[in-house]
Amino acid sequence: MADDEPLKSWGSAKSIQSSFSAGLIHVDALTQLVRVAGHLDPFSPWTLLRGALENFATAVWLLDGKDRDERRHRALILWAEDFRNRQLHEDDVQYVVTGPKEKTGAQRRAEVKDLADSLGLPTLPRPGAGDIIFSAATTAGLDPKETRALWRVGSGFAHGRFWPNLRASEVRGLARVSNGGYILNFVVDDDQLKSMADACRKLLQHTAKRYTARSSAP
Repeated sequence: MADDEPLKSWGSAKSIQSSFSAGLIHVDALTQLVRVAGHLDPFSPWTLLRGALENFATAVWLLDGKDRDERRHRALILWAEDFRNRQLHEDDVQYVVTGPKEKTGAQRRAEVKDLADSLGLPTLPRPGAGDIIFSAATTAGLDPKETRALWRVGSGFAHGRFWPNLRASEVRGLARVSNGGYILNFVVDDDQLKSMADACRKLLQHTAKRYTARSSAP
């Protein structure tokens, strides 16, 4: 893509393709879970669609900057965060650089920041998933608050929080226990899960359309 020409190895195309692929794999995993395994629990569908939504939204966000400088800036923001996380992993496992041209995540992150400076781009803040989803939903024609709220539900389920059960599940039964409390039987709220799936599909379609346009632009 022409957007990537001055970005050397840190262009947006790699990140867009990776996000697109990861999103599709999450959707396929949900399809296999439901259609092949015949399994549907209150947590997994939301967790998988959350992964799909984040990835499709990231691809849209990278493609939908208002001009080339903004799109290049977003690409470098994502690379800087990628290398920051890589460095954290390297610190945890005490990774040692061995190759003659190999560099640490911190060194690569510094290179990305230097590249941004050389192009006259703003500093590279840490990206927020909620902000990316809000922005991507807006440009894809979705309700940004509703889409971000669905993502929050998916994140809550992914992290084992209780509150999403109260906002995105249906109670199908309860049983009283000896201490005077109750055990609730939650099932997936089909309507809300469908809204999440619809948002994923719209972001996916928007990504494909925008990528085609950007990759053919002079």
